[in-house]
Amino acid sequence: MAEPPRSEARGRDPNLNALTSERRQLINLAYRLLGSLADAEDVVQETYARWFAMSHQQQMAIKSPGAWLTTVASRICLDQLRSARARRESYVGEWIPEPLPGGTEWLDGRSGDAAVDPPDPADRVTLDESISMAFLVVLESMTPAERVAFILHDVFRYSFAEVAEVVGRTPAASRQLAASARRRLRSSEARPTPTALRTELVRGFKDAWEARDIEAIVGLLDPDATSRADGGGLASVAYQVVEGADLVARSLVGVADKAPGLVVLERTVNGQPGLIAQHDGITVAVLAFDFAEERIKHIWTVRNPEKLLQWTER
Repeated sequence: MAEPPRSEARGRDPNLNALTSERRQLINLAYRLLGSLADAEDVVQETYARWFAMSHQQQMAIKSPGAWLTTVASRICLDQLRSARARRESYVGEWIPEPLPGGTEWLDGRSGDAAVDPPDPADRVTLDESISMAFLVVLESMTPAERVAFILHDVFRYSFAEVAEVVGRTPAASRQLAASARRRLRSSEARPTPTALRTELVRGFKDAWEARDIEAIVGLLDPDATSRADGGGLASVAYQVVEGADLVARSLVGVADKAPGLVVLERTVNGQPGLIAQHDGITVAVLAFDFAEERIKHIWTVRNPEKLLQWTER
């Protein structure tokens, strides 16, 4: 939910309703920064705990509680990102961001303040694009400061002066961080694939996978396609990245052969056409896709049950 204009926020009594109305905004932000809804919820809980730990006098001295909450949540995320790299070195196999079920509850964002920071459409990404698995994977290649600066400015449209307060840099340095992140993103971009074609490709992939038709799967894949799987040591997966259309197709058919009774369903995954696999009504895998023109370029399969909690009733 968008933060009220600062002119409206000044002098506002920071009552419980006003504060809790910021929760969706904070979840939106923290998920994009951390790639984990569970971690995002923990960050938001900690942010509110810090607010309520202050005295009433301290709370009333804050002109914009919404801005304060966002700043604190962003700083907590920045600290977590800095420590996450060390934690991921001990993670079993590939680490893939937690897949997000379809819906719009995490797509709302801040409208920005054009008077403070005029938006440049060429440097903006939309909120729905910023939750795609491909986007989140590229974010993983950024430094923590780059990631925070880019998400706050390019996605949520905070000014560089506001970003600087979070990352502990000058506005000019914060601008450079966002520019560096933007270059990383652009270097990974392919020519966009229309939404209708994405749906057609994923549906074709589903049909071919269920039919164990290796040739048909290869025909849907880019020659340099890759497949990555995240089991977190809690589910069996191929720990190495599978590369090349033929090897990807054969490995996926091999997985299906070892799991009789697997039901594959079409679902929206991180705002894009995707698939889930269920066994006895329980979601055991979520597949997200990226595309290169008219072919599937990357497949990410999440099997870590700790990352599938949001899919248990879907």
